[in-house]
Amino acid sequence: MTAIATNPQVGDQVTEAQRKKYADLIYKKTGIRIPSQKKSLMSNRIRRRLRATGIDGFETYFNTIRKLDSNDDEWVAFVQEITTHETYLFRDELQWDWFRNTFLHDMATAARRGEREPELRIWSAACSTGDECYTIAACIAAVLPNFSQWKIEILGTDIGIGALEKAEHATFGERAMRLVPDSYSRRFFKKHDGSEPTWTAKEILREMTTFRRHNLMEPLRVVPFDLVFVKNVLIYFDSPSKKTVLEHVRKLVRPGGLLLAGAAEGVSDLLGDLERVEAWLFKTP
Repeated sequence: MTAIATNPQVGDQVTEAQRKKYADLIYKKTGIRIPSQKKSLMSNRIRRRLRATGIDGFETYFNTIRKLDSNDDEWVAFVQEITTHETYLFRDELQWDWFRNTFLHDMATAARRGEREPELRIWSAACSTGDECYTIAACIAAVLPNFSQWKIEILGTDIGIGALEKAEHATFGERAMRLVPDSYSRRFFKKHDGSEPTWTAKEILREMTTFRRHNLMEPLRVVPFDLVFVKNVLIYFDSPSKKTVLEHVRKLVRPGGLLLAGAAEGVSDLLGDLERVEAWLFKTP
């Protein structure tokens, strides 16, 4: 490795040929398409890895990472830089209203009638920093009757190890918390005052959640779920990659279970035997 001072400076960008090589490598290993319009963003984020590693230049860095295994620390760090996007709690209000008022109500009713055990398994695929997982947990704690008597398992997975470390830390800034109802933030989060206030999820939420690294292009070998969230991630995949991801996800939705996607992600034609309930909600036979 050469001195950091020889790395590209602020404002330098990958060439179009380099952008394409990076984009093709990312697609090959993750299924994620990085459009040409993201050239500046890609350049900025690769520069961060150059500063962190001391590697001299975009070309040398590419020649380094293309040889790495998908579990190598530097490959993981690179993917984390490239794929991170903004997320926040209670994103997409309509879907959370459905989750609280319909899904959890139906689960509670079925358990009360003896039609199901008081157990609930939910998967947040591409969970990023855990905002979705803690939103799920907060809703359960707030509205599911006698939820402490239930066996609740919320699994969050993401390809980025840095995002998962933040998820496990369970601390969020004011921006990420801006849509959380006041009653929820008071009950389920502890506020830390300062120049930039933060909020940490309380144990009541954290004990429901677990996190692990996972590439959606690969199978996840776990017990099927009652509900799978795969929101705001499929827009980064092309049709063949979407098909692969959804084939893997479909196998992990139990019979009669539900898959919740982003309304604009275009998955209806790729879900086979799943029944469309809403533009963003699908049910298995």
